[in-house]
Amino acid sequence: MDRDFTARLTHARAADTWLQLQPETREVYEGFAQGVNDYVRRHPQDIPAGTPSNFSGVDVAALWMEAPLLDLSPSFAAREQRLRERAQRDSLQREGEGSNAWAFAPSRTKSGRAILLRNPHLDWSAGYYEAHVTVRGVMDFYGDFRVGNPALLVGGFNQFLGFATTNNNTDNEAIYALDVDSARTDHYLLDGQSHPLQRIDVVAEYRNGAGLSSVVRTIWRTHVGPVVERADGKVYIARWPAEGEFRKGEQFLRMMRARNLEEWKDAMRLRAHTTSNLTYADTKGNIFYVWNATVPRLPHVSGADSMAIPARTSQDMWRDMVPFDSLPQLLNPPGGYVQQSNDPFHYTNLNAIIDSLRFPSNFSRPAMGFRTQLGVSLATQMRKMSLEDVVRLKHSYRMMAGERFTDDLLAAVRAGSMTPSVSSASEVLARWDRTTAHDSRGGVLFEVWYTRHLAGGEAMRGVPAAERMRRVFADRWDPARPTITPDGLTDPARAAADFAWAVDEVTRRYGRADVAWGEVHRVRRGNVDEPVGGCTGALGCFRVVQYTEAPDGKRVARGGDGWVLAVEFTPVPRAYSVLAYGQSARTESPYHASQAAMFARGEMKPVAYSKADVEKATVRRYRPGR
Repeated sequence: MDRDFTARLTHARAADTWLQLQPETREVYEGFAQGVNDYVRRHPQDIPAGTPSNFSGVDVAALWMEAPLLDLSPSFAAREQRLRERAQRDSLQREGEGSNAWAFAPSRTKSGRAILLRNPHLDWSAGYYEAHVTVRGVMDFYGDFRVGNPALLVGGFNQFLGFATTNNNTDNEAIYALDVDSARTDHYLLDGQSHPLQRIDVVAEYRNGAGLSSVVRTIWRTHVGPVVERADGKVYIARWPAEGEFRKGEQFLRMMRARNLEEWKDAMRLRAHTTSNLTYADTKGNIFYVWNATVPRLPHVSGADSMAIPARTSQDMWRDMVPFDSLPQLLNPPGGYVQQSNDPFHYTNLNAIIDSLRFPSNFSRPAMGFRTQLGVSLATQMRKMSLEDVVRLKHSYRMMAGERFTDDLLAAVRAGSMTPSVSSASEVLARWDRTTAHDSRGGVLFEVWYTRHLAGGEAMRGVPAAERMRRVFADRWDPARPTITPDGLTDPARAAADFAWAVDEVTRRYGRADVAWGEVHRVRRGNVDEPVGGCTGALGCFRVVQYTEAPDGKRVARGGDGWVLAVEFTPVPRAYSVLAYGQSARTESPYHASQAAMFARGEMKPVAYSKADVEKATVRRYRPGR
């Protein structure tokens, strides 16, 4: 029910702002709604009973709006705790989330053309599909789309340019504590005056047998932001620049239609998309990066999403946001590359490190996790690359944690007494190539040990993950040595004991300590059951694959790399892509598992972008409504 209240508020906002959208945007939304309605009418067997068939463009516009921050949690203290936990996450904890992106300038490519890589990491049920959307004279865009929305976090390319999003960790909100007017408890004090709270009653209906019942939720607003809590003589309000933002879809549609860097930047300057790193390349050879965020220009130190700032005057609160052109960004940096794997902006290019001191406290602090470190290594290991080289490097099986800690682990194990099984397993680890290749032996053993060692047992129970990592690594991450730290093990004796446990555990699970990676890690979809390389970002893989345990003990891919695109900006763009989980969620579809084996082998298919290639690849034609 909580989401129903939010949905009603966002829908009302969509209706109020409908005519402020560009006509082209409204046409896209109306067309999308018409397609949904047509499908509902023609395929009632596939749709839940009672689904409407009269959706409108306004309904579509409401799908991707900045939801109001309502007082829906049990208490402000509980919300503070959740926000505090979110703020504690560092790059190493976020390794399993997000995306990778690369852009290479013509100076780094064999063709002399810019190359872009887009590689989001999501659960394989996230609903991404790939499509080439062509509206004659308006748009000709190839990329990834999300089921249920015409322009939700799109990435891809047109004839002139392309772009990729990667998640960033932004501090876009501020929470302020206003004093309650003790003479009138439904008023608050600001700028020496008493102001009334605005009461809004939101009604949500639900089915109750054959009829309907309703629930009313009261929310409160001030003239400077919505109320998130009233307690202890305070009115707590939230302020963030994107409250009520309704043009996110419009911004992405403009980005998809842009013909050059300035048009694309003008679309970005809408500031409707409130987060995400954007990595860009174009036919003119430009590569560009921006740490995108609607960050308020604070007159105070950031509360870091976990502290309410006392405010007695309007001057105590932020009034505008940091301009787009003042955000961290790089255009055609030295070395001819941009790399992004969800870490902060500072080390996007090691030849053009962005100094933290240029930015206020609500901007990200420096960090560089294992996945980013491997991404930099891969992106810089060749002087010039072809598009095929980029595809091959993207699917590298290297594991950065293995490269960093295997020798330290072996030293710890060999320093003590070893049972015959531990001694034999240590030799397996010594021969391991530090990859997750299908036939690589030793990686499963390292993975089980590493997970155990980071968990820390009873001594680490209740210790935040970031602090556990700091206690495990002898040499912590150092911004002066960003690509070679952390390093070393703090407690070699515990590392050796955890390794002995891992030897027994791997042997118990799989029958032998030297089991090959691909014997354990599988892609299973439809009739496909193939070995697959890749691991979580926490282990330092650039080829990110997340797994779930199957009943037979195998680890089955469930997320991570799903959609991967690499495009070279030749006069007619040349590209490769793979959608690991296929274009259809329907198990009976021939396109349900048609790319699963390809992904498992680290391969990608050529993209049919030109009209001639599309005609050549056509299997069936379908026109909506016919």
